[in-house]
Amino acid sequence: MSKKIGFIGLGIMGKPMAKNLLKAGYSLVAYDIVTDALKEVVAAGAEEGKSPKDVAARSEIIITMLPNSPHVKEVVLGANGVLEGAKPGTILVDMSSIAPLVSKEVYEKVKAKGVVMLDAPVSGGEPKAIDGTLSIMVGGPEDAYKEVENILKAMGASVVLVGEIGSGNVTKLANQIIVALNIAAMSEAMVLATKAGVDPEKVYMAIRGGLAGSTVLDAKVPMVLNRNFKPGFRIELHIKDLMNALDTAHGVGVPIPLTSQVMEIMQALKVDGMEKNDHNSIIRYYEKLAQVEVKKN
Repeated sequence: MSKKIGFIGLGIMGKPMAKNLLKAGYSLVAYDIVTDALKEVVAAGAEEGKSPKDVAARSEIIITMLPNSPHVKEVVLGANGVLEGAKPGTILVDMSSIAPLVSKEVYEKVKAKGVVMLDAPVSGGEPKAIDGTLSIMVGGPEDAYKEVENILKAMGASVVLVGEIGSGNVTKLANQIIVALNIAAMSEAMVLATKAGVDPEKVYMAIRGGLAGSTVLDAKVPMVLNRNFKPGFRIELHIKDLMNALDTAHGVGVPIPLTSQVMEIMQALKVDGMEKNDHNSIIRYYEKLAQVEVKKN
C-alpha cells in the first residue's frame, strides 16, 4: 500500500469511493472544485490537493471520477491538468462514465508522456459507492490493471478487465441501456397494476422471486412506493450516458430503438424539471400519462 493515490472528483460517487480507499489504508491526495466535498475527504484522512496538476505531481496512481467527457479532457489535458504534473510511469485510472472514443483520445495523449491509462467506469449508484460494492468495468493494458486491481477492489465487489482502452466505457453503456430499460419496464408494470386496482407493493412481492425479479426491481420499487426520488443516480447523468450510447451505437452501425424511446422519456422528465431527480423518476412519466400514483397503500 506504499503507492500514493491521487483522487480527483468528489461528487455523489467520488466522495464515498475516496473514503473507502482511506478506510482500506491507502494514502490519498484529493482534489475537487467543490470546497466542502474536499474538506470532508481531508477530514477523513486525505491530503489536500491544490489542482489536478498538484495531485498528479504528488501521486503515482491517479483516479478521476468526473461527470462527462469534456470534464475529463479538461482535468487531464487542460491547463494545470493531470498531464502537466504526472511523471512517466504514472497510472491514470479514469472511473468517469464517458464516450469510449474520448477514452481512446485521452489515452493516446497521455501515453505520449509515458503515462498509462485505464478506463474503469462503475455501476451501482450512491448506495454501492458508499458500501464499497460497486461493479467496475476496466479497459486497458493488463499489466497496469494488475497494479491497481486491489485498489479497485477496495471500492467494488466486482472488478473485471473487459478488454483494451475504451472497452470499459462500452461495457458501461451496455449496462446503462439495460438499467434504463429495466426501470421503464418496471414503471409500465407498476402503473398498470395500480390503475387496475391491485396493490403495487403486493405485485412487487409476488414477482420479485421469479424471472421478472432483478437488482433494478429491488432497488427502485421500494423507493417509488415511498415516493423517494432523491438521486442515487440523476436523470441528467443517465441522459448523458444514453447520448453516449446512441452516438457509439450509431457510429458502429447498431440501431438501438428501445434506448431511443427511453431517452425521449428522460428528455420529457427534464422538461418537467426532474433532471436532478433519481432515474426512478421514469415512473412519473407513466404516472402522468395514466393519471395515477404508485405508492404504498
